[in-house]
Amino acid sequence: MNLNISPRFIRIWQRNLTVYQENWKVNFMPPLLEPLFYLLAFGIGFSGMITSVSYAGCEIPYVQFIAPSLVAINMMNNSFFENTFGSFVRMYYQKTFDAMMATPLNADEIITGEIVWGATKSVIGTVIMLGVISCFGLVSFPMALLIVPVAFLGGIAFGSVAMVFTGMVSRIELFNLPVFLFITPMFLFSGTFFPISGLPLWAQYFAQTLPLTHLVNLTRALSLGVFNAEALIGFCYLTVFCLVVFPLAISKMRRRLIK
Repeated sequence: MNLNISPRFIRIWQRNLTVYQENWKVNFMPPLLEPLFYLLAFGIGFSGMITSVSYAGCEIPYVQFIAPSLVAINMMNNSFFENTFGSFVRMYYQKTFDAMMATPLNADEIITGEIVWGATKSVIGTVIMLGVISCFGLVSFPMALLIVPVAFLGGIAFGSVAMVFTGMVSRIELFNLPVFLFITPMFLFSGTFFPISGLPLWAQYFAQTLPLTHLVNLTRALSLGVFNAEALIGFCYLTVFCLVVFPLAISKMRRRLIK
């Protein structure tokens, strides 16, 4: 499909950034406190039962195993929920998209600006979370700095699939379905809280089809200061995923905006 996108999409990004800055103190708190809660809960609650986990041929502390997955989950949640609930509110309730369509901006640029903003929120949350978990010595610098551009890639991936759902649902309550059927299984079965190798073979194959699995693998490898085969596969998977789902998101939303 042909995409009609110019640098004007940045205006959408700037508009959302301006709104974000008005409430930055509230938006700053979740990525700051969430890793602390998880690390305290799992670090204290599970440390007596699970002392270490085997990863990349090495035994690492369990808390060091889950810390990168928390960052990856943050990437997913920030972009997905911004481009589902956030974008739907701007489109359906606030009529912001209608006002944008009355300007020289076209539908493709509006949708692109929304997805890029969702990815930007993933980057912001990732930077904050990296700052928190680095205080516990759970990431290896300087390689861990590569997690920041990975956050943008993951944000584009999940922001795009979120926009596909936004282009399909008729009411905001229906977002409960993709959250339950898409987000929840990934949260549980993508190697976030335990190695995938512990799952039955069919579940391991299923996990490999999920984008969060590859985002977790890539984030975990960079966090530990290695770039193994899983990390390379994860990067390639997410890149191809973006190339496929981003145009699909444009198509779905274009049909909805242009009637």
